Amino acid sequence: MFTSCLVCSTPFEANDELEHAARGNRLAFDPARGRLWVICRTCRRWSLMPIEDRWEALEELEKLAVDRARLLSQTDNISLMRAGPLEIVRVGRAKLTEEAWWRYGRELASRKKNWDKLGVAGTVAAGAVVAGGWAAGGISMLGVWLIMGHGGDTLRDGARWLRFGGSAWRGRQRCANCDYDFRSIAFRDRNSLGLFPSRDSGQVELVSRCPRCGLYRDAGLHLTGDEADRTLRRVLAYHHYAGASEQRVFKATRLIQEAGSPQDLTRIVVRDGKRLGDLQRTGGIALEIAANEATEQHLLELELAELEAHWRREEELAAIIDGELTPLPFLEQMRRRVTPG
Repeated sequence: MFTSCLVCSTPFEANDELEHAARGNRLAFDPARGRLWVICRTCRRWSLMPIEDRWEALEELEKLAVDRARLLSQTDNISLMRAGPLEIVRVGRAKLTEEAWWRYGRELASRKKNWDKLGVAGTVAAGAVVAGGWAAGGISMLGVWLIMGHGGDTLRDGARWLRFGGSAWRGRQRCANCDYDFRSIAFRDRNSLGLFPSRDSGQVELVSRCPRCGLYRDAGLHLTGDEADRTLRRVLAYHHYAGASEQRVFKATRLIQEAGSPQDLTRIVVRDGKRLGDLQRTGGIALEIAANEATEQHLLELELAELEAHWRREEELAAIIDGELTPLPFLEQMRRRVTPG
């Protein structure tokens, strides 16, 4: 099996998932035509494996795709899957059940566990400060404040600030009415942020009231397109830093499934315009999952379009190579006639 790219000579990474295709963390295969490629991560070209090295690897890949791989996205000709660190491109329609939301659910549940741990750690730290104050013969104002139950919140807020900073958006935009110069959106003002369906796409438009003239929908700060999408996902991640229970995540994913798609869920949640602070907890969690899923699907579609273009070019080359290097039935019959024994 090749150990480096045939185009740019970049060495293929070793992988521990496959015994008969132990090189490359991104493989493409066509089980119907018996083709196997290793995709170079540097130049993105497909290196066709020699035919004598393919068959056992193809069987192994097909079994891995059916038994363990998670379907990420697919077109009519390409399915993109993941099995551990291995990315698999399967030429042909894969018959796998896509587990659409488990990554986000697991992440949100993990956030909740970390949030609870920070609360416990903050309480312990507060107790230590208070105990130190008693030992010194008195309690400071800080100790009194911590006794009132703010120790856990302080640690949580500090951890959230270290991760996100103080601003959800930074840029330069002027109010259409009074020319006020917007430079940022602070996370502390997130609850008043308006969410509206975009007028020309399935995305969300973010609106912030102008602090000078007070206008909101018809002026103020308006973020649209990719800028709004990035800001929304950042704000929602901050807003839901405490995570969610598995039961709430399940309810949120059910909302998305009942809506039909992430885009449909988004349109339903912000149908007539809504402030972020007015979203119900489950609906907000569903909106965060849907926003991330829609963005990832868009990126995968762009990647799949490129993969399919590569596949079409390499398929032409593979047909030529196999025709030249593989004994064809007619030539094999002639060989048997002219070769004794």
